[in-house]
Amino acid sequence: MAIEKATPAKRNTTAKRETASTRKTIASTLHKERFPGESRAYRAARNTLLQAELELRRKIEALAALRRKLPVGGCVPEDYEFEEGAADLADTETVRRVKLSELFQRDASLVIYSFMYSAAMAKACPMCTCMLDSLDGAAPHAAQRVNLVVVAKSPIQRIRAFARVRGWRNLRLLSSSGNGYNRDYHGESAAGSQLPALNVFTRSGGKIHHAYCTELLFAPGDPGQNGRHVDAIWPLWNLFDYTPEGRGTDWYPKLAYGS
Repeated sequence: MAIEKATPAKRNTTAKRETASTRKTIASTLHKERFPGESRAYRAARNTLLQAELELRRKIEALAALRRKLPVGGCVPEDYEFEEGAADLADTETVRRVKLSELFQRDASLVIYSFMYSAAMAKACPMCTCMLDSLDGAAPHAAQRVNLVVVAKSPIQRIRAFARVRGWRNLRLLSSSGNGYNRDYHGESAAGSQLPALNVFTRSGGKIHHAYCTELLFAPGDPGQNGRHVDAIWPLWNLFDYTPEGRGTDWYPKLAYGS
């Protein structure tokens, strides 16, 4: 029995049919929702993007799973003592000392964000401020599952005065001006420059251990991407990513905008 050999032309035709069939299958299985006036070209491109979005979602969850599986980190070198004010931000008098161990108000991880606003800085970091503007709204929700605090190396009343100007109401604000937390956990460089590190701590058996730091802050960056180490908790940039304009290349948050 003679076996017909596939010519390049036939192989090309078969490949095209398989590609068209695959596209049709993808288009029919992802979902059936369509929008007014959309073209076939738009739908084909959007389905390709949707496949990438599905894959990204899987990768994000896989990455989170890897974080959760990290071995326990090092034990903290000391029970750092911070300063904080009253729960009522309008109170400008009360100052109390609170230890790191006392920040575990619920049996859950402790998340500490290092806010770049040292006593040596004339103004707070606009980027940190922008992110904290959003985190302030999410803080009551976060408090249902984790302990969340924001630390800055400025006098506590200076930090609280800035919070009043921003309208923050929900963030637990601490001053690290009297301890070495910032330096030990890379919220400060050896030269004294402030760094926007986010650290996670756990407590077990009476001991506090470091669990995680957003080390993308220190890793080599790809062109135009900066560190992006806290993108996951910063809605602004993710919002821009939904738009054709994207994040842009020369725009950054400011402390205030003109009318």
